[in-house]
Amino acid sequence: MNIVGITSCPAGLAHTPMAAKALETAGKKLGYNVKIEQQGIMGRVHEIMPDEAKKADFVLIGSDQKIDGMDRFKGKKVIRVDINTCIQAPEAVLKKCVSVVKGE
Repeated sequence: MNIVGITSCPAGLAHTPMAAKALETAGKKLGYNVKIEQQGIMGRVHEIMPDEAKKADFVLIGSDQKIDGMDRFKGKKVIRVDINTCIQAPEAVLKKCVSVVKGE
């Protein structure tokens, strides 16, 4: 399973990287290929390239903020999750998203 995502909070200094790290760590544990871009005051960190977006099975947005560059994901299933949930239960978030995408 190839998953790309974006995390973003109002400042982008604390919750944004915490959620990204939690999701990427959970992805490794579950055997998924996960890359999370961070958007905030620092701009885009670990930016998702067009080829990575194209290969993704779905896009996970961990934010309630406006996300820049969503055009990269045209035609992809996009799932939005609260950023705090991504931090507190990243494995559950990924498992639930994968089950939704697989239609389970």
